[in-house]
Amino acid sequence: MLAAAPLRAQQAQAAPDAAGSEIRVGNVMPYTGPLAAFATIGRAEAAYFDMINEHGGINGRKVKFVSVDDSSNPKTAMEQTRDLVEKQDVLLMFGSFGTPSNLAVRKYLNERKIPQLFVASGDEEWAHPRAFPWTMGWQPTFRAEGQIYANYIQAAYPSCKIAVLWQNDQFGRDLFRGLQEGLGDTAGMIVADLAFDASETAIQNQIGILKNSGADILVFDGAPAIAARAIRVAADLDWHPVFILDNASASIASALRPAGLQNSLGVISTSFLKDAGDAAWKNDPQIKAWDAFMDKYYPDGDKDDIYAVFGYAAADTLMQVLRQCGDDLSRDNIMRQAASLKDYQSPIALPGIVINTGPKDFRPIKQMRLVQFDGNAWQPIGDVIESAFTAVREDN
Repeated sequence: MLAAAPLRAQQAQAAPDAAGSEIRVGNVMPYTGPLAAFATIGRAEAAYFDMINEHGGINGRKVKFVSVDDSSNPKTAMEQTRDLVEKQDVLLMFGSFGTPSNLAVRKYLNERKIPQLFVASGDEEWAHPRAFPWTMGWQPTFRAEGQIYANYIQAAYPSCKIAVLWQNDQFGRDLFRGLQEGLGDTAGMIVADLAFDASETAIQNQIGILKNSGADILVFDGAPAIAARAIRVAADLDWHPVFILDNASASIASALRPAGLQNSLGVISTSFLKDAGDAAWKNDPQIKAWDAFMDKYYPDGDKDDIYAVFGYAAADTLMQVLRQCGDDLSRDNIMRQAASLKDYQSPIALPGIVINTGPKDFRPIKQMRLVQFDGNAWQPIGDVIESAFTAVREDN
């Protein structure tokens, strides 16, 4: 069950590095604050481990998932992580959300040789196995996502003008940089760009300025609450550009529905996970299993919320790592197994998207697919795209 407050370590708890009779997993999520929409990830992960525990756990051990709130505040994330490690004896940190919060704790966790696995952020900072051998990302990078959008625009809209509305933080800068890099010599297609802070609630002025730039394409790069406002404001201004929405905000529940489904018609994004609401997967056995999971273990969850799918898939990846560990649940072996995933197909991932890691490759998912919203669900545009545009470097 999701821990709403810190749990006291049991006196009988074995040394964390040996796991004992349970596997204690720490997690930090923004359950409150401006990015609280992403907290669905943590709730879905908690529900997933409840399911695993009910079926006997992993190699006979139950998972104790201790998930706490940082309100997307890096200082709070540091305090919470320290408490999880030093007082609650977690064996590893898993799936904590956000770039600033994870950067704040990375040095602390690496110095103590505590796995920081499958960070819920597409920043490139989680793939430095030489400098930070205890930290690994999970999803495709924001920068690669920006490159995918650039390639799509060059192929489908080579003569159009582009406006960019981006979140003024490392997340926003990474995707914008990827877009510019992908456009290369044609980066002059970008005729206007404006940044906004994640805490902003009104963006009418920015949308108005971008509309007046004469742009035919709007690339939005930010959190879902602002995405919803951007889509709605553009419609209110009778501006109907090709709207490209970052994957992090491609949630029907958190962005498109609040924006108005009719206003969201035609929005383009990327995906690497199945959309449970897509009729194409109606008879898919894994989606049927997902529906049953949601009904039993997360009945209050929204099946249209892609973050629930994200949490389920990330937790499934951790389960695979822990299964591979067998009875050796030392932190060393956990990282060794995390860096030994070969063509692992998450049950909820799109066909053709597999997870691969290695000692020099800390980027588990390197593929995405372009999708477009048809008013009810996301529909694929073309084939799966390799988002690894360059070979894995010696130390990413």
